[in-house]
Amino acid sequence: MAAVLLLRCGARGGRRALRECETLCSRQCLKTSHKLYSAVYDPNEKTFEKLLIANRGEIACRVIKTCKKMGIKTVAIHSDVDANAVHVKMADEAVCVGPAPTSKSYLNMDAIMEVIKKTRAQAVHPGYGFLSENKEFARRLAAEGVTFIGPDTHAIQAMGDKIESKLLAKNAKVNTIPGFDGVVKDADEAVRIAREIGYPVMIKASAGGGGKGMRIAWDDEETREGFRFSSQEAASSFGDDRLLIEKFIDNPRHIEIQVLADKHGNALWLNERECSIQRRNQKVVEEAPSTFLDPETRRAMGEQAVALAKAVKYSSAGTVEFLVDSSKNFYFLEMNTRLQVEHPVTECITGLDLVQEMIRVAKGYPLRHKQADIPINGWAVECRVYAEDPYKSFGLPSIGKLSQYQEPLHVPSLITYGSNRAEALRRMEEALDNYVIRGVTHNISLLREVIIHPRFVQGDISTKFLPEVYPDGFKGHQLTDRERRELLATAASLYVAEQLRSQRFLGTPRIPIAKSKRSSWELSVHLGDGIYPVAVSKDGSSFSVEVDGMKLNVTGEWNLASPLLSITIDGTQRTIQRLSRDASGKTSIQFLGTVYKLQVLTKTAAELSKYMPEKAAEDTSSILRSPMPGAVVAVSVKPGDMVSEGQEICVIEAMKMQNSMIAAKTGKVKAVHCKAGDTVGEGDLLVELE
Repeated sequence: MAAVLLLRCGARGGRRALRECETLCSRQCLKTSHKLYSAVYDPNEKTFEKLLIANRGEIACRVIKTCKKMGIKTVAIHSDVDANAVHVKMADEAVCVGPAPTSKSYLNMDAIMEVIKKTRAQAVHPGYGFLSENKEFARRLAAEGVTFIGPDTHAIQAMGDKIESKLLAKNAKVNTIPGFDGVVKDADEAVRIAREIGYPVMIKASAGGGGKGMRIAWDDEETREGFRFSSQEAASSFGDDRLLIEKFIDNPRHIEIQVLADKHGNALWLNERECSIQRRNQKVVEEAPSTFLDPETRRAMGEQAVALAKAVKYSSAGTVEFLVDSSKNFYFLEMNTRLQVEHPVTECITGLDLVQEMIRVAKGYPLRHKQADIPINGWAVECRVYAEDPYKSFGLPSIGKLSQYQEPLHVPSLITYGSNRAEALRRMEEALDNYVIRGVTHNISLLREVIIHPRFVQGDISTKFLPEVYPDGFKGHQLTDRERRELLATAASLYVAEQLRSQRFLGTPRIPIAKSKRSSWELSVHLGDGIYPVAVSKDGSSFSVEVDGMKLNVTGEWNLASPLLSITIDGTQRTIQRLSRDASGKTSIQFLGTVYKLQVLTKTAAELSKYMPEKAAEDTSSILRSPMPGAVVAVSVKPGDMVSEGQEICVIEAMKMQNSMIAAKTGKVKAVHCKAGDTVGEGDLLVELE
């Protein structure tokens, strides 16, 4: 059973919380009696006595688990605020490397090198992110005689630079995207190059990754704007503002090949991972294998990936990413010289432990497998659970204090496995319904809708899936008439169960001499723009609920203190979550992955509520509020300026991505409430128009 939680959250506010909070962790494959990998751990095969993990969170826990199986002692590093993190408790030793800012802790090479000397660690696994693709870190380790669990500095340098890697790929006879192979100097040159290539074009950071520093341009104006934002993001994220431009392959799939190579010239391709479901060029759902590839295309992509690995004398686990068009033509995108977040889906279908293989290769052992030994057994799907608001651009950052957290069957970073795709998707749907996350906004509603959408189920996907399926933005699950009745019946049943519970104390009536004989209730339930009369009658532990003239039977244990409630509605089992309720009858229920706000009132209370005054809605056309927590990078206007509808007002950076805030209408600037460098929260007032 495998899982990866990528929930980024924290009690601290603003930009700091987004960057420094702990990634919750642990990994298993969600399938009864299925192990994540069936690798054999030979106790006689000596590798390292002690290994330091230069990372935190889920990936650190992942590495520690394999090290324990291999008999390797582990050293965890942590910032002062992460002293009680899971990876710290799992490791044999743990040492603090600095304060909360990652630049002073997890990216502090001097401090980490000092810990390595102090603990006498013989090897370092960098995980992903942080220093995993930092050639200077690998060089310093080598100089101290410490083994870096990854490729050598030459491969990191060659593949980490998109311009150099593209040239190497061409020389290795790997298919590449047409484009400009040099460094783009300025916006004017970017426009000239884009015209020569032909629109649309992709502008991206040479040293980039993870979707940062990337923009699509369809004309000269977008090229100039894309050059500005991409260079700023690249400088902020990677300390390198160099950009390249290449032809944008419209409506492609994003499919990557996992490679594994040793120091003896052997290299394997471990099949593919489909990563086409993305937002802002960052992955949301991955699966292995792909529904799209036939054996011939899979083999051709694998062979080209191995050819590139051999061309740079690669030795470790790595990933070669490709764009694949509708005709199965594929083009090299980039190579990641580290373990990927989504690597467990490959482990699920091949039975290999990639962390173990990386450690063996780093020690100098040859690969134990041949290409013919690599299977595709079953299907695995990963959903990336983020602390994001999916109703805003498919996921803008959300912060808050994580007040309650309960994994589905102890599986965070959610990966499910099945003997076939349908089984893996069904298990994923169940896992998402059983995931309890309170205190921060998350994207479970989006993930659940994606995996049950007919296009996704049929395998009809591309990197444009989200904007094509939700052209007006994600709105949550759209209830059918039957589902609406089920939700109304559920809300009414919960209300009655609550009323009955309030009449009892420690299992006995609060007033023994006044036993209630009531067995039916007439209610009014407000959902969205509708108000629905609902009649409820109790029969044992079940409720008979009449909605729209139809009767539904609702049964359950009605343990209202539980974060998860399993109920059955006319024979259909549903797992729901009641997130909140108040004395006015307002309640929030997570149903089919989406949170719905309802109000349940008695018939009398509903009739009286129409006399209650309603709060007037705020006129948002004349104000600009921050849609997310972040930092103000630039402000383009001042009081008295005239602005046009759609004109940029300011730029907000969140999670190292820059977002242009625009005017909703034409008008004169009345007041500016922010300046460059300010930290803002979601909903903070930025600019007012007259």
